[in-house]
Amino acid sequence: MFTPGHLHRTNTPAIPGVPEYNIDVFYEVRRDPKEGMLMHFKMVGDVSGHSFTEEFDMHRDTAFNFASRVAKAAVKHGVPANASLIMRGHKEYDAMFEDIRDKLGVQPGDPVNLDNAENDRR
Repeated sequence: MFTPGHLHRTNTPAIPGVPEYNIDVFYEVRRDPKEGMLMHFKMVGDVSGHSFTEEFDMHRDTAFNFASRVAKAAVKHGVPANASLIMRGHKEYDAMFEDIRDKLGVQPGDPVNLDNAENDRR
C-alpha cells in the first residue's frame, strides 16, 4: 500500500518460498549543509520474526534509484532477491517515483552527478 512518503509491504501469509514479512518504507526530504538536498529513507520491518530498522540517504539527483537500495536492504534482512519488494506493485512504484520527484523538485533531463550515483549505491 502506498501513500505519499510511505510504502507498506506485507507477505502474510507467506507466498511459498518467501518468508513472512511486514515492511514499511518511509521517506522524507532532508537538507544537509554539505551535501544539499537528500532523500532520507527509513525501513522498519519484520522478516520471519526478526525485526530490523535500516536508514539511508540518497542525493537529490540519484534518489530515483531507490528501488535498488530498498531491495538490497530487504535482501540483507532475509527477503529473497526475487521477491521484488518494490517492483511487484508497479503502479505503487510509479506513484512513489512521482512523489519523490515532486518532493525533490527534479525535472526530466536534470543532470546526474556520477560521484553521487556511485556513493548512493552502497
